[in-house]
Amino acid sequence: MKSSDRSPAVNEFPQGRNQHMRKAIQNLEASKIREVANAGLGRDDVLAFWFGESDEVTPEVIRQAAIDSINGGETFYAHNLGLPELRTAVARYTSAMHPAVDASRIAITSGGVNALMLAVQALVDAGDEVVAVTPVWPNLTAQPAILGANVVCVPLVPVQGEWTLDLDKLRTAITSKTKLLIVNAPNNPTGWTMSRAEQQAVLDHCRETGTWILADEVYERLYYEPTPNGCAPSFLDLSVPDDRLVVAHSFSKSFLMTGWRLGWLVMPPEMVDGMGKLIEFNTSCASVFTQRAGVAAIEHGNDITPRVVAHLKLCRDTLVPLLAAVPGVNVAAAKGGMYAFFQLEGFGDSLQVAKRLVVEAGLGLAPGNAFAPEAQGWLRWCFASKDPARLVQGVDRLKTWLAAQK
Repeated sequence: MKSSDRSPAVNEFPQGRNQHMRKAIQNLEASKIREVANAGLGRDDVLAFWFGESDEVTPEVIRQAAIDSINGGETFYAHNLGLPELRTAVARYTSAMHPAVDASRIAITSGGVNALMLAVQALVDAGDEVVAVTPVWPNLTAQPAILGANVVCVPLVPVQGEWTLDLDKLRTAITSKTKLLIVNAPNNPTGWTMSRAEQQAVLDHCRETGTWILADEVYERLYYEPTPNGCAPSFLDLSVPDDRLVVAHSFSKSFLMTGWRLGWLVMPPEMVDGMGKLIEFNTSCASVFTQRAGVAAIEHGNDITPRVVAHLKLCRDTLVPLLAAVPGVNVAAAKGGMYAFFQLEGFGDSLQVAKRLVVEAGLGLAPGNAFAPEAQGWLRWCFASKDPARLVQGVDRLKTWLAAQK
């Protein structure tokens, strides 16, 4: 029999293999940010500001802690919820900025993304209603959709380049049918930060409706307004341990540890045992040597994070005035985060504009419509650059490209 005549084996995929995947997965949109980055692959002349990370390497003291752990043979499984030393360190770190949080309420995760997905898995069933404040990092709306939830988006409103919350609209969207509210503040991409009064109003409303809150606060230390505790307003400041509140954090931004994939969750006490089981069925645990690096990051945090924040503020204050001076650009200085989110007047599809900027200007930015439909016509510029001169050079490239379009 010819090989072409034989029937396909049972374990071979026929054409259209995706028909075997769940529709929720088939319907996921590919990352538009990655699509732009792919347009610049192999080009060393592109100034890349598309991803949400600094181009500065992790501090040596953190890297050395991981090296010492590996050299010491710590290459085995850890407790599902994390090393006791790291959970204690995270609790101490959190309690220094907010009302005391016990280490027993902390779960260590394999990155902030993993923390968020674990929280959604723990709380959301297929068919549940989830409300999300947008524009937002697309994973936050994709994660509940993957689980079959119905996601209702409540858009922020831009006012002279600054995005603001319509609190009444959000409260109207959250009803007794709403299982979970997802809020990212300081926000990626807009830089919007929820005020203390807004948090209190939302918390009170969710208590009435029985709605859980998942607060993505990974940018809380990247906050540029003066505060007594050195961070952005947090739901932890207003809540009690038994509130239906889960707060997600990451070592990535404040400690320059994006590639380490280490994060944590703060949750009500009754969730902890279940979360340990859920971690077992996802990743089992974060690697021990990575957790040792996390301990070092917190131990030396007072030497690391304030310097990082001061430098990012310098970068913001370098970039935003230059962008604001460009005709056709609408931008406001973000109170928190690491992004300048700006509107480019007269241009439509953000994805196509971002691709053109890569090819024609050697400038890599993230398209606004990667974060929500209402951000069409906007672009995100990550200003976390070790050398602020790169930001100046990038604005020059943008101005030159815009001039060529006339």
